[in-house]
Amino acid sequence: MTRSVASPSRAAGSAVVHALLAALSALFLLPGLWMVFAAFDPEASLRAQPPSGLTLDHFTAVLTPETVFIPVANSILLCGGAALVTVVVSVLAAYPLSRYQLRFKRPFLYTVLFATGLPITAVMVPVYSLFVQAGLLDSRPATMLFLAASSLPFGIWLTKNFLDGIPIELEEAAWVDGASAWQSLRLLVVPLIVPGMAVVGIFTLVVTWGNFFVPFILLKSPERLPAAVRIYTFFDQYGTVQYGELAAFSLLYTLPVIALYLGVSRALGGSFSLGGAMKG
Repeated sequence: MTRSVASPSRAAGSAVVHALLAALSALFLLPGLWMVFAAFDPEASLRAQPPSGLTLDHFTAVLTPETVFIPVANSILLCGGAALVTVVVSVLAAYPLSRYQLRFKRPFLYTVLFATGLPITAVMVPVYSLFVQAGLLDSRPATMLFLAASSLPFGIWLTKNFLDGIPIELEEAAWVDGASAWQSLRLLVVPLIVPGMAVVGIFTLVVTWGNFFVPFILLKSPERLPAAVRIYTFFDQYGTVQYGELAAFSLLYTLPVIALYLGVSRALGGSFSLGGAMKG
């Protein structure tokens, strides 16, 4: 017997689903509310409650070169460089995987897929040993390249999916007109996958921006530490926490990534569409 769309069992199931989604939304929303409330609360605590008053003292305390400006600049250098390297290498690696029939294509793709789920902690001991032997410990460029390398598997896999959506006939027409494979990639394919490259870049930037473990292990000088590592200074050795300053720092630390995501999504939203690129 078929049931009506508006049957009681269907309505009850929908109510349960909406209740679960509301509970999950609250779990994600509460930390954000605490961060906003505690940043302006003169008596900030661990509770997520409206502030008893409004103050900017917490922001004044953390807005110093040693606490915010230098660590954020280090984060931009490390994470922005890692995102740029990941995007460029992902395009160069994914293009032959998408366009050519390679002998070891399937095993390589399986290896890339396996590497996307490999936890970074599983390789940090040999990586640390390699950095020590090569004299690269406490090097920001080397740390940036390792962050890019750890993001490459997902970047290659995602970029290949974007390249698969571009008709090969577009490149064949360019080849007929005398363009080389490099010219067709640079002048035809890359402009079409700019939104996809932006997705890979934003994903890499967001993941590396919040990465605490890698720079904490590979960087030793305080002036080279990114903001993700600098945040531990708000916890002292006796277990007390400066909640107000921690919330203010976290809010300032989060804003650049949110602003970048909103700006790029607004600029590229809906632009990845190849409909009409080929005539019948």
